[in-house]
Amino acid sequence: MNTRIETDAMGPMEVPADRYYGATTARAVQNFAFSRLRFSRRFIWAHAAIKAEAAQVNRELGIVEPHVADAIVAAANDVAAGHHDEHLVVDLFQTGSGTSTNMNVNEVIANLATERLGGALGSKLVHPNDHVNAGQSSNDTIPTAMHIAAVAIFEEELLPGLETLQAALQEKAVAFDHIVKTGRTHLIDALPVRLGQEFRGYATQVRKSIERVRRVLPDLRELTLGSTVVGTGINAPEGFAPAVIARLAQRTGFPLRETDDHFESLGAKDAAAMASSTLQAVAVALFKIVDDIRWMASGPDGGIGEIRLKPLQPGSSIIPGLGKVNPVICEAVMQIVAHVMGNHAAVVWGAANGNFELNVMAPVVAHNLLESAELLARAATHLAEKTIAPMQADEERCREVVARNYTIVTALTPRIGYDKAAEVARLAREQRRPVREIAAELQVLPEAELDAVLDLARLTRGGRW
Repeated sequence: MNTRIETDAMGPMEVPADRYYGATTARAVQNFAFSRLRFSRRFIWAHAAIKAEAAQVNRELGIVEPHVADAIVAAANDVAAGHHDEHLVVDLFQTGSGTSTNMNVNEVIANLATERLGGALGSKLVHPNDHVNAGQSSNDTIPTAMHIAAVAIFEEELLPGLETLQAALQEKAVAFDHIVKTGRTHLIDALPVRLGQEFRGYATQVRKSIERVRRVLPDLRELTLGSTVVGTGINAPEGFAPAVIARLAQRTGFPLRETDDHFESLGAKDAAAMASSTLQAVAVALFKIVDDIRWMASGPDGGIGEIRLKPLQPGSSIIPGLGKVNPVICEAVMQIVAHVMGNHAAVVWGAANGNFELNVMAPVVAHNLLESAELLARAATHLAEKTIAPMQADEERCREVVARNYTIVTALTPRIGYDKAAEVARLAREQRRPVREIAAELQVLPEAELDAVLDLARLTRGGRW
């Protein structure tokens, strides 16, 4: 492999000749060979956007010469667009501030900008620290990138995905509202409900999840930039952070703002912990929905079988054809939920490890938070489009099951008393006959009143006359 020599504060270092990163990144590659995990594309987009807008402000403030700043902006925009991801090589598990990734981005942008100005790679015509990182520190750019990326995913992926799912569930709530079925508690038959009522409940779960996500956005829009190393803002020019953040807000379209307290935002990751908690709540809602759907679709002949799911792929490698079709999207979503739960545990543990002026778990906090948001966004969209929208109700099966429901005897209790109603239920179960027949034979109520009291549709409206 052809190499070149670059230097950093620790001295010379061999770097692959065709790579845009420099000595500090090369050391990180050697030191942090733990996994194949890297910061996500959204994170790199946000981080490179910070570099581009910082260069513009440093140009205006006279910190960086115009031609150098222009070259940095062009290079940073290329990195933000994903044109050089193969040069961003630092393992996720690294120094807790994310310094190695910050320097990886700085070095790649610096070498790209140097090349634009006609310089040789590694010549530092554009310097990764003096120019690209001017007015910044890893300690404030990494959490700033995390927040911007999170806001982008929440606004552009998660909320639209959840809104799509809510709409699909609400549509089924309307379509299924006339279908009376057996309700269940403890997985045991209970009083009748309407299938539409259940789906309305699911739609409400998702609507409330949307509201929870929106409530955490203001904290995520608050940025750490300007803290530099310890929160005092040393080496950041007066007005630098507000100007960069204003440009980032204009660039992204999000109402971003500088933190009210740099010591809080630098040393703590409470906003990330709260955002992750919200994602966990979203995951809980999705799990409830898909688990219920699996039960309702079970069988379909040997199980509950109240709904029919669209076949998406063969369900078995041994059972021929479509003789077995599994609820594959539901099961994928359940696994995503399990993964999000694990991510959340790492986020809150990482957020707890803020020592004095710095949290030293920033990379894993950022990675897990962003990954969870992206996974849940895709889970909601896939669930809506591949499971909920094409779903059909088996009305005949619902009628068949609810007709054998002995719990409807509960509606008789206010008129004939608990003990007599219990006797009706016992006989109906023992003789495997409908409650209505037994109640009529025992003459517990006049026929017309009996019909009214045991009207299944009325029972789903709370039994009110």
